[in-house]
Amino acid sequence: MKHVILLGDSIFDNAAYVRGGPDVINQLQGQLSDEWRATLLAVDGSVVEDVHRQLQRLPADASHLVISAGGNDAINHADILTARANGFAEALNRLADVSDSFERRYEEMLRAATSLGLPVAVSTIYYPRFPDAQLQRIAVAALSIFNDVIIRRAFMAGVPLLDLRLICNQAEDYANEIEPSVRGGEKITDVIVALLSTHDFNRRRTEVFI
Repeated sequence: MKHVILLGDSIFDNAAYVRGGPDVINQLQGQLSDEWRATLLAVDGSVVEDVHRQLQRLPADASHLVISAGGNDAINHADILTARANGFAEALNRLADVSDSFERRYEEMLRAATSLGLPVAVSTIYYPRFPDAQLQRIAVAALSIFNDVIIRRAFMAGVPLLDLRLICNQAEDYANEIEPSVRGGEKITDVIVALLSTHDFNRRRTEVFI
């Protein structure tokens, strides 16, 4: 039997937001064939560094890892959306500092995951759904910093990538401004199932799933 483990944050650990509806892990287990099982180790609120602790809890029969992390790291830098800067160059320098710091943490996490010798997939950070159009526009622009790191590191590691920006692209995919709804979870699990059933992990080649 194959055993896929979901690691990371509330993109996978969304039970608190679906009001009694099926969460991602239950939707995934329901879609997988009998030769698969799924376990949730992702924890709502986790940042990239927390994935290291989750990796320490892997069951002995784990066969595949799917990681969604980085969204809370971005939230923890939400001050960059409103910070004043003395010129465009200063603003870009601050963004570069945030990017460099995040890349170090993400690279360390992904290296730890891939060093286990198991197939690994990662996901981008999807866009929020802020009702304020200006805040939404700024947030999408700021997230490009974090997603650029994730995409680049996925390609460098040769791991497949779930692009949540294109998967969760409708208002009904969200339970609130930043959490996946039942519908969003269904779309996410559809893509995970497609990933597990079609991707050749032996090739160590990045393929984007949407």
